[in-house]
Amino acid sequence: MFTFNTAAGATPASVWGVWFLVLAGLFAFNEVARRWKTAGFLSFFILPVVLTVLWFTILSESTYTDWFHLAKVYSCTAGCIGFWLIRHLKGKNKVTGKEWRLADKKWALCFPPLILAINILEACARDFQIGLQYAGGGVIADEGVYVLGGIWNYMNGVAGILNIIAITGWFGIVIRKETAKDKSRDMLWPDMLWFWIIAYDLWNFVYTYNCLPHHAWYCGFALLLAPTLCAFTIGKGAWLQHRAQTLSIWCMFAQTFPTFQDDSVFAVTSTFNPTIYLILGIIALAANAALVVYMLITVKRTGRNPYKGELYADHPKYQEVTAMAEKLKTATA
Repeated sequence: MFTFNTAAGATPASVWGVWFLVLAGLFAFNEVARRWKTAGFLSFFILPVVLTVLWFTILSESTYTDWFHLAKVYSCTAGCIGFWLIRHLKGKNKVTGKEWRLADKKWALCFPPLILAINILEACARDFQIGLQYAGGGVIADEGVYVLGGIWNYMNGVAGILNIIAITGWFGIVIRKETAKDKSRDMLWPDMLWFWIIAYDLWNFVYTYNCLPHHAWYCGFALLLAPTLCAFTIGKGAWLQHRAQTLSIWCMFAQTFPTFQDDSVFAVTSTFNPTIYLILGIIALAANAALVVYMLITVKRTGRNPYKGELYADHPKYQEVTAMAEKLKTATA
């Protein structure tokens, strides 16, 4: 499935060791950025500005400058900025004197699912592009990367679209109440349960394997596992926030140090085995088709609208997340 750079001296133990360091680093960064308001501000407001100056000046000859990589780093960072504002931005109405919070505005709660859907669509478009332009294999001219296009690209593109359809509970986002152990004010999404996250992870891993075969070991395997581990353990209910923050810092790292994944001894790439591509495409498509079927069954059983309200309100994991939230307020326009 993967090929290690043994010609340059890499061993399975050394590559796995670096992979675990990447996973641990992403997990640790996310913990710092989510738990402290100032750390999040420095990470997603200040750091990207400083790095942008470096990318287009000192590092302009070595960093990625194609539209796809730039769109990815700025779109996921924009998501982190929006999520930080939803969690922390508040004030007082000068006329009424009443306190307002961005988290209580319906239009603000549309932002997380919209930017999530846009990011998934970007990746789906890339999958379809690779399948169309590089069927049977070819080198992407502006990146110098070999990709193997085939029916698996179309299968995974459809899987991504199904994943978007299954995004439910748009207006159910709430803020985690502060406790002595956790003052993060995480952005909780109770309706985004484990089965959606697993289906997303399968789809996204296959996308990286299809379209970024030289990066999938790190930006597919490790990068997807870090936010999922957090969401299933100490940061329950806030998977999207964890995903955006780990993706943003990884994209900034990859922009700044592109040789780590491309030319270093720890570079890992695909074996380019069509059978593996096909099996992965089938798994991703089947998982997301099952996800949509389950959603439709739940809609029929409950009579709930999955986009105007919460679909899985009677699910134990949903209730576990809402129990961690601040006193619920009715979102206003």
